Amino acid sequence: MQRRHFVKNALAASAATSFATAQDPKPKKKILLRSSWQTVNIGDIAHTPGMLTLLEKYCPDYEITLWPSHVNNGVEEILRERFPKLKIMEKTAEAKQEAFESCDFLLHGSGPGIVGQKSILEWSEKTGKPYGIGGVTWQYSPEGLDVISGSAFTFFRDSVSLQLAKDKGSTCPVMEFGPDATFACDLTADEAAVAWLKGVNLEEGNFMCCIPKLRNTPYWEVKEGYKFDPMKHARNEEMKEHDIGPLRDAVIAVVRETDMKVLLCPEDATQMKLNKEMIYDKLPDDVKAMVVLREDYWLTDFATSVYTRCAGLFGNEQHSPILCIGHGIPAIVCRYKEQTSKGFMWKDIGLSEWLFDHDFDEAEKGLTPAVLAIVNDQETARAKAAEGKAVADERMKRMMEVLRETVEG
Repeated sequence: MQRRHFVKNALAASAATSFATAQDPKPKKKILLRSSWQTVNIGDIAHTPGMLTLLEKYCPDYEITLWPSHVNNGVEEILRERFPKLKIMEKTAEAKQEAFESCDFLLHGSGPGIVGQKSILEWSEKTGKPYGIGGVTWQYSPEGLDVISGSAFTFFRDSVSLQLAKDKGSTCPVMEFGPDATFACDLTADEAAVAWLKGVNLEEGNFMCCIPKLRNTPYWEVKEGYKFDPMKHARNEEMKEHDIGPLRDAVIAVVRETDMKVLLCPEDATQMKLNKEMIYDKLPDDVKAMVVLREDYWLTDFATSVYTRCAGLFGNEQHSPILCIGHGIPAIVCRYKEQTSKGFMWKDIGLSEWLFDHDFDEAEKGLTPAVLAIVNDQETARAKAAEGKAVADERMKRMMEVLRETVEG
């Protein structure tokens, strides 16, 4: 297996020191992390190592057990290599019972909603022990409101979700903005990424990344047992030129007006085909010669090692931009209502200029100038990315402080 390397940032450096300390005579606090929702999207993969990195830094004396939905497709191996002390709960009644009995607190990880809502209810009913929610987007439901109200804390990854919970009368004692833990993800696979970039003639710092997305991810194309949805498919077909055309225009502008190339790459396993159909095949020949089409899906570590070597990223996805900002790389998010309110976290961390809303044709009007501004003034763009990262880092630190206070209180 390809040996992976990890970013030696402040999180990892601090953790290495912490784990080397003498054993505390007091019993270790034990956290059950409910996360790892799916593996066909590098963002859903990244939630878990991001949260584990935060726990490693701020709660190094805790024992962590992961309660995953899915860690297939090589993800379990990546997690075990990066976090050798991590326990991963097996999918058996006995393993769950043991985790419920031994763990002191359940932490629901980042996600598009309270994905593990049923798991929280099961934990609460069977153990009576406390739980908290870290870095989620939320859309109203009476059941969800009850779960939030019953939590020790809930951190919402966008201010729209936070305000909704307040407006609906949640009685949770601590409700704050806490961005997606993906900002803290430090998985990389530098050796493999550098070799691949060399093979496709992309030079470090001299290319932009672009990612398309349909209104509704066609999971029926990549997930076994997922039924075709004719209504979602019709909506995708209706809006795909509207939503992806501005990306294609920006690709053309980068190639024709600057010295940089463009990499068309995926965030989920459906997007290689989409890149080819909606961008690459529609490019003029002179532009196509300066554009690289990534034809295979990749995992979070490999993708991040590519992103950290690009000049910036733009597209209709959320988590690749998060991975970029988490490493100080400029990134633009284009959103629409089908993506829920998660995109507004870009405003919450001070990156409003890099947020465009397809529902109001903002990308059509302003995306290309914003992309070109990143290309033409890398110093300013990277300074802006660093400011956004600093806000996210501070809010994630706050989330971990509340976790410690809750668990030890």
